[in-house]
Amino acid sequence: MAAEVQLFNEIEQKETFLFVLGALFSQVISLKKAAEIMEMKPNVFLELLDIMGLEFSYLTPQDITLEKD
Repeated sequence: MAAEVQLFNEIEQKETFLFVLGALFSQVISLKKAAEIMEMKPNVFLELLDIMGLEFSYLTPQDITLEKD
């Protein structure tokens, strides 16, 4: 699966990215830490997730509803 990630040239970068995604979406690490591991600024990492169609938020659906109201 890592070989299919076309954003990075080296397989190690691809594997790290997949590991970071798993940890981020499992809420084991923060967005800031994920960006740090990938050697990116947090806003760049968040934009990358957006480009990939991955929605990221630590807010629950209920929190989002409360924020909108």
